[in-house]
Amino acid sequence: MRTRLTRIEKYVLTHTLGGVAAALAVLATVITLIDFVEMSRSVGVRAEIGFSQTLTLTLLNAPSLILLLLPFAFLFGVLGAFVSLNRRSELIAMRAAGVSAWRFIFPAAGAAAVIGIVTVTILNPIASALNARYELQRAALMGSSNSNLHGETWLRQGDAQTQIVIRARGRDADHGPLKLKGVSLFISTPAKNHGLQFSRRIEADQAVLMPGYWLLLGAREATPGAEALKYDTLTIPSTLKSANALERFASPKSVPFWQLWQAITHTEQAGFSATEYRLELQELLATPVLFAAMSILAAAFSLRLIRLGGLAALAGSGVALGFVLFFFNEFCRSLGQSGALPPFAAAWTPPVLALLSGFTLLCYTEDG
Repeated sequence: MRTRLTRIEKYVLTHTLGGVAAALAVLATVITLIDFVEMSRSVGVRAEIGFSQTLTLTLLNAPSLILLLLPFAFLFGVLGAFVSLNRRSELIAMRAAGVSAWRFIFPAAGAAAVIGIVTVTILNPIASALNARYELQRAALMGSSNSNLHGETWLRQGDAQTQIVIRARGRDADHGPLKLKGVSLFISTPAKNHGLQFSRRIEADQAVLMPGYWLLLGAREATPGAEALKYDTLTIPSTLKSANALERFASPKSVPFWQLWQAITHTEQAGFSATEYRLELQELLATPVLFAAMSILAAAFSLRLIRLGGLAALAGSGVALGFVLFFFNEFCRSLGQSGALPPFAAAWTPPVLALLSGFTLLCYTEDG
């Protein structure tokens, strides 16, 4: 079984990666400039920020936007590289020498899949961490973070025995254990009809989230049909952690790939829907397939012999189809977020459809 690339395959692969790098550089520059202008307009109107702060926010947010549009870098880069090879009659010479198009397209698709794996496992966590810092700094500049500290906070935790809804009138901004003020805990237990039955309510002046439990200070417990009880301190078991107790307020885009499984578990244990986290996880897992599909699709649209004419129109059709797939992907994402489609189907349908379209067109072009 042949594992090493031939000289022709290496040559085509080098040109392909160069085209992708050039397309990525153009996209990154355009995205950064547009986001800088948008940041100046949206944040600059509500907060007094200078050029350096605006640039910092832009650089923190840009990686997430670039990763979102990275499939277009493969579409434009591979398309540009193969069209360039075709215009110089190099593809014609290769195919005349008996080299099948499959031999120099598959290495490009394989490289795209490998880059997709690197993007998901390495670049995504970096972009997510930067996006989380961006959201915190933007919220601080626009004043929304302070309002959250003095406004109501709602949490929920649960397991097979109890479900607890926690309402707090404010929270402490200090680092360390999560501290809530003016706390009300509504505790329910499973009922015989598989629903939930309210069992007791606890009011506390302050609640501190310690490892494995809530420490309630100045607590008052009320149980239906029983006299209210008062405690100086009271402990309630908790499945939450200070680091992720407020995680349900975070965007799935700000959660790194390696922490999505944990985010799904904690969200579902708290009784909330983890659909968006599951959708984000499935989309990241499908990223290598999407990158490979875009590469095959772009190559298939650029193999038409230059002497037959119509190469520009065919390449333009490839770009148009790429945009159609992008909007179709966003449509499937919306269906997945609303629950109309399972997260797996919503995330994998566009990449698989693009891959099948590329294979179909390539078979028609190469094998007739």
